[in-house]
Amino acid sequence: MDNLAYIDDRNIKIKTELIDGKIFMMSPRPRVEHATVCTNIASEFRSYLKGKTCRAFCDGVDVFLDENNRFVPDTMIVCNPDMIKHDGIHGAPDLVVEVLSKTTAKNDRSKKKYTYAKYGVKEYWIVDVWSKSVEVYYNQDSWFILDNIYYYLTDEEIAENNNMSDNDIDKIKEYTDFIKVSICDNLIVKLKDIFEYV
Repeated sequence: MDNLAYIDDRNIKIKTELIDGKIFMMSPRPRVEHATVCTNIASEFRSYLKGKTCRAFCDGVDVFLDENNRFVPDTMIVCNPDMIKHDGIHGAPDLVVEVLSKTTAKNDRSKKKYTYAKYGVKEYWIVDVWSKSVEVYYNQDSWFILDNIYYYLTDEEIAENNNMSDNDIDKIKEYTDFIKVSICDNLIVKLKDIFEYV
């Protein structure tokens, strides 16, 4: 199925996704912050995976899960080379990252999330550029369970937090500045690197 739709008489190409058999238009021009975060994450993945079996892909690669579901993740890791075809990925990636935008957030948090889990995606990240956070989900019995929500804090915010009294209800007691990727033995992604230039 062609993943481009032609809108009006100017032949503007807009990428689409197929979710439960229904075509959804994707944002034709993502915000710079969205593109920056996608590039940052893909760069971290690619750097680590160089020379390994698993491969990282950035926005623009179709994932064919079945005849009614064709998604275009913002970033993903695929460890089965047999799933990689000339027109996209045929089957469930091992890890999928979706960076929220106002037009796609509902599907990323609901229909796509449930479908990714059903088809066996092992790890799912939802990245929120506005709050500078990453929700990490692990697949358990075809259902995503939230492992943690990671928030990026600037050096000033970390210092402010550290100066708070231990009894302060706003104090973050356990702050982690990195995410350990579950599908790779030693892949650690720093939040500072994810949100660099954002």
